[in-house]
Amino acid sequence: MINPDRILALLTPFGIELTASQVDQVITYLDLLMRWNRKINLTSIRDVDECITRHFGESLFLSRWLTLEGRHIDVGSGAGFPGLALKIVFPLLAVTLLEPIGKKRAFLKEVVRTCEMVAVDVRPERLDEFVKGHPAAGFDSASFRAVGDPEILISGLAPLLKAGGKLCLWLTREKSNEVILASKRVTWRPILQIPTGGRRVICVGSRVT
Repeated sequence: MINPDRILALLTPFGIELTASQVDQVITYLDLLMRWNRKINLTSIRDVDECITRHFGESLFLSRWLTLEGRHIDVGSGAGFPGLALKIVFPLLAVTLLEPIGKKRAFLKEVVRTCEMVAVDVRPERLDEFVKGHPAAGFDSASFRAVGDPEILISGLAPLLKAGGKLCLWLTREKSNEVILASKRVTWRPILQIPTGGRRVICVGSRVT
């Protein structure tokens, strides 16, 4: 098992402060990720240190700039980044994870169970299917990380958000510029450059009424 001090050291560039119990959750999550990844393709990253920085560090970096409250939806959750990782730093957040692949849903549910998380709903629908069944869901925030066509996803996600609801996207800088120029119904904040992330950034916008 990885040393807690090693985790804190690897997260230092991101300016993230975690409690001892939150570090324990990261360790448990990481251990499950590495073990399950030998059997199903959850991530192409096999190195433990890189998993901590690329998955946990880049996901949790958002918490330096934004506090998430209420109800959150994450699209194409995969191995749970950023949506389930954000649950660690925002334990009161009610999180809905959309993941259509059954084996990945099983992994997400195991992380939720083992890390003793509450108020997490792992669902099988794709975004368009979920929108049809929940046309006025009223989420306070939403996220996705490099899945599908961002412009299509934004147009689908925006109606699910409350007025002023936050949209958080993990993208490359080139794609983020395209998305910001093309997006309607969203007002964007300045782009957040991810430490050690190279071209990777986080875009945060608010749904316009």
